[in-house]
Amino acid sequence: MFRDLSQPIETGIPTYPGDPEVTLAPDATHEADGYATSELRTGTHAGTHVDAPRHTLPDGEAIDDRDVGRFAFDARLVDCRPLTPREPIAPDALPEPSDLDPNVDLLVLRTGWESHWGTERYRDHPYLTAAAAERCRAAGVGVGLDTFGPDPTPTAGGAAGSSATADDANSAATTDDEPDGTPAHDVLLGDPLPIVENLRGLDSLPERFRLYAFPLRLRGADGSPVRAVAGWEN
Repeated sequence: MFRDLSQPIETGIPTYPGDPEVTLAPDATHEADGYATSELRTGTHAGTHVDAPRHTLPDGEAIDDRDVGRFAFDARLVDCRPLTPREPIAPDALPEPSDLDPNVDLLVLRTGWESHWGTERYRDHPYLTAAAAERCRAAGVGVGLDTFGPDPTPTAGGAAGSSATADDANSAATTDDEPDGTPAHDVLLGDPLPIVENLRGLDSLPERFRLYAFPLRLRGADGSPVRAVAGWEN
């Protein structure tokens, strides 16, 4: 069995505050040119993507420094629900390192936040505490998330994507006790351990599966969009 866990890439998809907006538009057309090509403009962290250590660590590996086999993961699904907006995910929400099969190299954390994709509320996702990230580091596992990332995302005015609506006015405000910077990223990428962000379709996945998240071979880049696919025996 296979399932696509990727958010579609199209003009106006939600992006992390300050990242480039995404556009996908015709370049040549059958009517005018006899063939079709399109122009894609995107940041390296748009849609479903993987982070390279260089994303937050100046001397970290680039995305093309890693062997392609390191993007095929033995994943374990962890259902963290129910969670409230901007709720910190503590270490006790994750498996003890001693309880993990040694073959597991990625915890896929289901927060339920994929249901808010395309709305302002998507920015108010739960996040990993630095201590939770340290538990992952101790277990030697990276994380996949159905959110913008393992650290809090700043709130901002305006739409998170082209489909955001006025119904999102209840989006939560940043709280004073949220960490500054990117502590969870730094713990994981410093090891270095993988981070896969903006996953979707985590409902009814088995607890164990393979996750394939192959990046584009971008020279010296800090991350890349991926086609994330889950595979398991029926």
